[in-house]
Amino acid sequence: MANTISKEHLLSSAQMAHFVARGFLRFDELIPDEINQAVMAEIDAGGIKGAPAGTPLSQCYEGSTIRRLLDLPAIQGLIHSLVGPDPLFDHDAVHVREPNQGKAQGLHADSIIDPRPTHFDIQIMYFPHDVPYEMGGTLLVPGSHFRRINEMEIARYQNIVGQVAMVCKAGSILVLHHGIWHCGRQNQTDQRRYMFKVRLNPQVRQLRLWNTDDLQDGYANHQEIFGDFKPGENDIQAILAKREPWFENASGRLEIVNRIKLWRFLTGDDNFDVHYWLTRLENTPERQLAF
Repeated sequence: MANTISKEHLLSSAQMAHFVARGFLRFDELIPDEINQAVMAEIDAGGIKGAPAGTPLSQCYEGSTIRRLLDLPAIQGLIHSLVGPDPLFDHDAVHVREPNQGKAQGLHADSIIDPRPTHFDIQIMYFPHDVPYEMGGTLLVPGSHFRRINEMEIARYQNIVGQVAMVCKAGSILVLHHGIWHCGRQNQTDQRRYMFKVRLNPQVRQLRLWNTDDLQDGYANHQEIFGDFKPGENDIQAILAKREPWFENASGRLEIVNRIKLWRFLTGDDNFDVHYWLTRLENTPERQLAF
């Protein structure tokens, strides 16, 4: 992978804020059809081979169409923005859903047990063909990435309000925080469904790796937040404060505090806050009055 990536291919600050808040980003029809067709042919031939865990990504998939996919500037840009240059290969998976399946995958998270509060891996999910609703693409629960669980312990839960089904055109990409809840839905069509997934680990501190040119523009003046103030669509504080439909009132506040912590980690700005929520929790004065 190239060491220098043009800013136009890096993620924006608003996109990074959406990733922090919701735990995923979606890019529709990003991969050209030539690569889509070649990847499906390679899957059918059993030709996609990963590497030992911990191998630099630049050393993986030599001679494979997956290498061509990873070398696309847009893919390099989103990888660099989230986990930095030449991350480590963790594992990959080729998920093939046969026609007319009668069973869906249980809701789960791939991280097993992961105590890291801020550092994160990403999973790239690639859909090389059109995925209509009936074909059962990946389903995910936005904003669930801070609710760390032990893999399949949430498999009994179904139809969580606000869940998102990946209905998409060929060549679409999902990029997930490693902790997000997701599952593969059942394929109710007469065609096979393909999805390729790769998990990547950062090798560098995840600090301002994206295009930060718009960072300050995303910090609106929130003094009027309780008046007629209407934040813009790129307002970072508004993005990080937006609740998911499944949030309870009290726990929703905890999720937003976790978002603030992750945003501070990514930006290096230890004073950033949303509605004073984290700052008040950090108020532990030690100054003693004189008697």
